[in-house]
Amino acid sequence: MAFVIIREAKEGDCGNILRLIRELAEYEKLSDQVKISEEALRADGFGETPFYHCLVAEVLSAPGEPQGPCVVGYGLYYFSYSTWKGRNIYLEDIYVKPEYRGQGIGSKIIKKVAEVALDKGCSQLRLAVLDWNKRAMDLYKALGAQDLTEAEGWHCFRFEEEAMRELAGK
Repeated sequence: MAFVIIREAKEGDCGNILRLIRELAEYEKLSDQVKISEEALRADGFGETPFYHCLVAEVLSAPGEPQGPCVVGYGLYYFSYSTWKGRNIYLEDIYVKPEYRGQGIGSKIIKKVAEVALDKGCSQLRLAVLDWNKRAMDLYKALGAQDLTEAEGWHCFRFEEEAMRELAGK
């Protein structure tokens, strides 16, 4: 088993993060929806007022191995607010490369996001998962997450840019 560290992403990680975002989109059968660029990730995550924060899972080389550290997973999150509960953290993406799954890396990323949430005074950690991704749902439940669709009947909606323009009259 490889030695893995979970650390805050650095600006220089944006290329690896984008590669993993594309892998996640392919896994979710939604590759056509990825429009983000490495430059946008840099500007939005490492500017004066970041829109997101990111953790990366990095495999460190064993002594004597020629390969240097390698980013094999990530968790991208941001802060939000609940009018009922106050501060929240939303885990937008969590992804671990297939060949590194089953080693507890995803759990380590989620635990680190929970630690960040608590340090920032958040009362909830929220995330969404596609209905066919049973392996992920099982992991989240095993870690203590509650399925809000089952428990409370919540459904998630989104407005795409065109719909927002129509709403805003632009």
